[in-house]
Amino acid sequence: MGKKIVVVGGGVIGLCSAYYLHKNGHEVTVLEKTKGEMGASFVNAGYLTPSHIIPLAAPGVITKGLSMMMDSKSPFYIKPRWDVDFFKWAWSFYKSSTKEKVIKAGPVIKDINLLSSGLYDEIKDSGDLGEFHLEKKGLLMVYQTKASEEEEKVVANKAKQMGLEVEELNKKELKAMHGNTEVVANGAVHYHCDAHSTPNDFMGKMYGYLKKSGVNIRYGEEVNGFDVTDGKINAVQTKNSTYEADDVILASGSWSGNIAKKLGINLQVQGGKGYCINVYRPTGIEYPVILMEAKVAITPMDGFTRFAGTMEFSGVDYKIDRGRVQAIADAVHKYYPQIKITEEEINNAKCGLRPVSPDGLPYIGRSNVLDNLFVATGHAMMGWSLGPATGKLISEIVDGKETSMNIDAFDPQRSFD
Repeated sequence: MGKKIVVVGGGVIGLCSAYYLHKNGHEVTVLEKTKGEMGASFVNAGYLTPSHIIPLAAPGVITKGLSMMMDSKSPFYIKPRWDVDFFKWAWSFYKSSTKEKVIKAGPVIKDINLLSSGLYDEIKDSGDLGEFHLEKKGLLMVYQTKASEEEEKVVANKAKQMGLEVEELNKKELKAMHGNTEVVANGAVHYHCDAHSTPNDFMGKMYGYLKKSGVNIRYGEEVNGFDVTDGKINAVQTKNSTYEADDVILASGSWSGNIAKKLGINLQVQGGKGYCINVYRPTGIEYPVILMEAKVAITPMDGFTRFAGTMEFSGVDYKIDRGRVQAIADAVHKYYPQIKITEEEINNAKCGLRPVSPDGLPYIGRSNVLDNLFVATGHAMMGWSLGPATGKLISEIVDGKETSMNIDAFDPQRSFD
């Protein structure tokens, strides 16, 4: 007989966890503080990225971020503020940013991304969600400078050594892939192993399937407390109601750290804000692209093109910084002179907060403080890519099954020393 399971968080991680837990026969309730259709799960670039084998916590990232603190339009930005939790997280990030840890993380990131990519295919083939947008055209890492070319070719060689399909393109070959659309670049690395999707499409259809299947999804339910006795959560409390639980999944993205505090648990998570602009007119771009120097992602989605970028650490808020949105639009025009993003399109920009752990790897596993608490958060820029894999792994851990891959690297209790 299945258990009563409460999933705290209704983003892609929460819904995918609910999907697999429901499949395993559990009675699942999802609590989401917003009204849905907002946040990182809806405004991301939609990439499935086995190629992203370098974690965010790489050598030099903090130094680069500090050097950009006074430039609010930079791709990586740390807003000056007094925040003790952020200082602790930044110190842990710094200690995690070593060459040795990056090398160790690469194969793990590849494995969980490949697992997740395969699960996206399984969900599509199952017909549970009906048809949803998923294309396998790979990902182009486009560069304008020699420095970026050399940087990406190092990553490409590592990816090849791990068995991923990668191709280096010169200027002529890159131009041929763009047809009549002008691209100002010296070349690219094409990761054939990657894929892309339309987040709103997947999320809407996953929500519809879960509701139809009997999963209780409650929007506007912000968790404000827990009933805990003898090291076990008995119920999850919101302003409106109390939800009894045999097990609880903490999948609240950038809010996970604050919720964990209510349980006396220190979970280091910071919100990394990203912005997106949707353009509902032909752009001529048919392949997913990352503009390397500008750190801008371009995705041809179902019915529109999305331009997304920035990693901004400014606290947990949804304030739109127009200057940062303009910087994305300017970067796109620099690489694609024919594309001029309009004022109206800029004004309609949205943002989301990616939950970032100090080492850039997700937290996936059981808490050692409360036996029936399971953590699924901290995915940084890989949340969309890792949604199904995380949900599958969480369901396996809850049911005491052998996991689909080794999850030691994702231990919520790991040290960052």
